Amino acid sequence: MESNDAVRRLSALAQDSRLAVFRLLVRAGPEGMAAGDIARGLGLAPNTLSAQLTVLANAGLIRSRRDGRSIVYAADYDAMSALLVFLMDDCCQGRPEVCAPVADLTARIACCEQPRGALS
Repeated sequence: MESNDAVRRLSALAQDSRLAVFRLLVRAGPEGMAAGDIARGLGLAPNTLSAQLTVLANAGLIRSRRDGRSIVYAADYDAMSALLVFLMDDCCQGRPEVCAPVADLTARIACCEQPRGALS
């Protein structure tokens, strides 16, 4: 990842409402959420939410698709992973205790993964 892409993504997340929207979409999973459900879930006015979604989409952190009359938004997990890898790329520098919390988190996440082909 280029440094300017990381800065753009971090900047998009550096605001309370946008961070809340992104975290909600991460929790929602790959199926995402309709814009109206996001607004109701976070208590945001539709025009405010629209502006926040635009910033997150322009940063490449979320994707959208039309589903009938609704627009459904979902976190872009590849973009999120790339940002985390960029941030942690030079972690440790010979001091494994620095990255221990991240390693613990990674182990917990790996426990939650379903085998390929498993039904959810």
